[in-house]
Amino acid sequence: MAGSRSLSSGLRALRPAAFGADPGGERLARIRRSPHFEDGVFQNPGGPSRIRPAGSGREFAKVYFDKEARTRRVPQGGIPVHATTLADIARPPATGLRLTWMGHSSVLAEIDGQRVLFDPVWGERCSPFAFAGPRRLHPVPLPLVALGPVDVVVISHDHYDHLDMPTIKALAGTDTLFAVPLGVGAHLEAWGVSPGRLRELDWHESARVGGLTLTATPARHFCGRGLRNTQHTLWASWSVAGEEHRIFHSGDTGYFAGFQDIGAAYGPFDATMIQIGAYSDFWPDIHMTPEEGVRAHLDLQGGSPGGVLLPIHWATFNLAPHAWAEPGEWTKDAAEEAGQAVALPRPGEPFEPAGKVPADAWWRPASRPIARPWRPERTGEAAAAPDRKELDLAGDR
Repeated sequence: MAGSRSLSSGLRALRPAAFGADPGGERLARIRRSPHFEDGVFQNPGGPSRIRPAGSGREFAKVYFDKEARTRRVPQGGIPVHATTLADIARPPATGLRLTWMGHSSVLAEIDGQRVLFDPVWGERCSPFAFAGPRRLHPVPLPLVALGPVDVVVISHDHYDHLDMPTIKALAGTDTLFAVPLGVGAHLEAWGVSPGRLRELDWHESARVGGLTLTATPARHFCGRGLRNTQHTLWASWSVAGEEHRIFHSGDTGYFAGFQDIGAAYGPFDATMIQIGAYSDFWPDIHMTPEEGVRAHLDLQGGSPGGVLLPIHWATFNLAPHAWAEPGEWTKDAAEEAGQAVALPRPGEPFEPAGKVPADAWWRPASRPIARPWRPERTGEAAAAPDRKELDLAGDR
């Protein structure tokens, strides 16, 4: 028995700090009391979902490691990052709401006098190790210290591309609060965040931060950071309501009918930040395609176009078999077909949803051909005569 305890202690000592910590004590008791926790795990809305690639491992490997497909999953040129400066975000937004997409799912939202930072990932890799794992395809638009004070950091779930230990440790030294799904607080406490600065919520629970109401809302995904996934930390989307504005961050999720319920309870929203990247037929239950992302936005708005859709969870990391440019390009197409306003900022480019919304397809010069080519612009000469790159892509099908 003593030898067994010694082995266990040794294995714990080898556990990377980035794995975080398992919930225990009152936190674990609260998890077990959750109406969404059953049979020892958190349950997805809409029934069970596949959280590992469907089909055979051989089929997945053939698609994922195909040489030509691999080259299309990364840009062929530099990604045009906006040179964000403190001046860009130091003055208050004229309309009371400004969003700055920092890449992937990281967004700084300035809403009704408060500053909310969603899923901040400033690390070079989304991985527990500095030497392995998906690496950034573009630099962070500005240093974390240049953001200035943040009132609350909101985390959607504990996967490495949403919860980054070095970033959290840096923010732990500030005065910011942290709003996280149930169970995720154990990781943050292990990394130096005091319990008094945590707002740990189950679905449909809310917390007040300044003049904002932050509500954890359902999502269809999963959790886990270590070698053993115990499904003891919850995943969530988030509604944030101020005195004048409402915004929504999807986190990671598959499409499900619950978006209609979220919209009815907490919307409509002035802007939504919707996951539209890292989708695949191998895991259709846990990530949305661009078309599904637009559909989710419309559900959140009561079924009709409204507000502004900001696509997130794409362009920064290579996490799925699809071509690098597909999520942005196909979201643009789907939004135009639906008559829905979509913001397409470069990483680091601030915009106000009630003002001029960035709409330039900035990714095209950096993109390799994609399976379904982008369309010519619908106005001016481009509508009549697509440029050479568009013609070349059309011939690539």
